[in-house]
Amino acid sequence: MTATSEAPAKFGDLTLRPETLRAIQGLGWEQPTPIQSKVIPLLRDGRDLVGQAQTGSGKTAAFGIPFVERLDPAQRLIQALVLAPTRELAIQVSEELRTLGRFRNLAVVTLYGGQRIESQFTDLRKRPHIAVATPGRLLDHVQRGTIRLNSVMTVILDEADRMLDMGFLPDVSRILALTPATRQTALFSATMPQAVRAIAERQMRNPVWVRIAASKPTVESVTQFYLEVAEEDKVKALRRLLRHEPIESALVFRRTQFRVDRLAKSLGRDQRVGVLHGGMRQGARLAALRAFEERRTPILIATNVASRGLDLPDISHVINFDMPEDVETYVHRVGRTARMGRAGTAITFVGQHDIEMFDQLKRTFGPSLQRHPLNIYQ
Repeated sequence: MTATSEAPAKFGDLTLRPETLRAIQGLGWEQPTPIQSKVIPLLRDGRDLVGQAQTGSGKTAAFGIPFVERLDPAQRLIQALVLAPTRELAIQVSEELRTLGRFRNLAVVTLYGGQRIESQFTDLRKRPHIAVATPGRLLDHVQRGTIRLNSVMTVILDEADRMLDMGFLPDVSRILALTPATRQTALFSATMPQAVRAIAERQMRNPVWVRIAASKPTVESVTQFYLEVAEEDKVKALRRLLRHEPIESALVFRRTQFRVDRLAKSLGRDQRVGVLHGGMRQGARLAALRAFEERRTPILIATNVASRGLDLPDISHVINFDMPEDVETYVHRVGRTARMGRAGTAITFVGQHDIEMFDQLKRTFGPSLQRHPLNIYQ
């Protein structure tokens, strides 16, 4: 079955709770994206679902808003589980879910490898409502007895194709077997290989299939540069770039809230900068957007929350301080400049860990992606 309902024009048309709408307004979102329009009503009604959509399409809010609508804040149990292939994605999803659920007092725990497990024990003892986890670390907690999944009502498999590519299929199957058979299950994937379809057939009950066409990588009006720079020299490169490039207003993208705050602190001594991410209170978020629009802080450092849904029409530069996760995210980020017929420039830093993604960008955009003339090592 494929969803075919007419898309609502505004979030208010979805008949959401006042607390949910308040959180959405704080994010500056006005209209739901195509996947949100189709998925939110279905998940809120309890349907199992398979969604084919790219990163940057708004799928986190597509399942996060139904969480806020359906979960019971009074029940201090893990009611919803999101499985993500990487810790970076898990952190990003958690940030957005916390923001969406703040006015219903929904608590989120993030479980991933590479972080001291003792701090995750502490977070779990606070009895959160939502767990966002990488499969391996979640099974570690299950084996230690620090988390139980028998209260889970909804499971989201985010970027399922990447989880399969990374060899997580056995772990995902074990995790699903630990959740109630009556659970709601939703799977999101950019592609639909047979292994992903097999999960849907085995683990879901009559799922609705929703396919959102990928955005065409059309950024012809943007002058695109890349700048090769060692990871440890990126702050130095950004400072020099801001001194030498005629930048009127720059949107600087980082992958996580922590990295946004850290870069703002590093630049704050000699630059007027603002920050924008999901961990900010509504008033602080709106104040940051206002200061950026009025050029009181011409540099705004942000997570991907700023790559869509915000009315920021006059940005001269987009700077990818952290390499985007995929081509789709790159298009969404870069598309924030060169709007309404204006000129715009995008500059992407390429560090030693970014080569694989950079090769994808070069294959997609070819000679449109040019080497920037700045050399910070001279």
